[in-house]
Amino acid sequence: MPKKTAPLDAFDREILRILQRDNKTPQRAIGEAVNLSAAAVQRRIAAMEQSGTIAANVALVDPAALSLTVTAIVEVFLRDERTASIDRAKALFRETPEVQQCYYTTGGTSFVLVVVTTDMSAYEVLTRRLFSDHEWVASFRTLVALDRVKSGAEVVVP
Repeated sequence: MPKKTAPLDAFDREILRILQRDNKTPQRAIGEAVNLSAAAVQRRIAAMEQSGTIAANVALVDPAALSLTVTAIVEVFLRDERTASIDRAKALFRETPEVQQCYYTTGGTSFVLVVVTTDMSAYEVLTRRLFSDHEWVASFRTLVALDRVKSGAEVVVP
């Protein structure tokens, strides 16, 4: 269950914009940019982490640097939309490291995944593990990315 987030003011929103560009920006520098003390920035960041507004502090890694040369967008179609099938799929996709992103969707497709693997052979092994070995998966469709034009986790801060 998501935590209840407190309303964000203009300072919080500007702090979020800065942190999304570079979460290693020193709090002193953030404070100078938003006209707050470093201590006030630290308290605001801690409050946003506590509330779940800031969900994680992570490093974005270039998959090519790890020889992950195949990026696939996969549409998954379940046999039915029963809670048990959906919950099984969510659990499986969450625990699979090759699945970078997973969305439960409407419009005929049950899930959309973004997957990275070293090569097509590894992708085939993954598809067997994720789809072929589970009776609740009706089918899947793969779109292989030719180029990673934009990738990130930045959210528009209104």
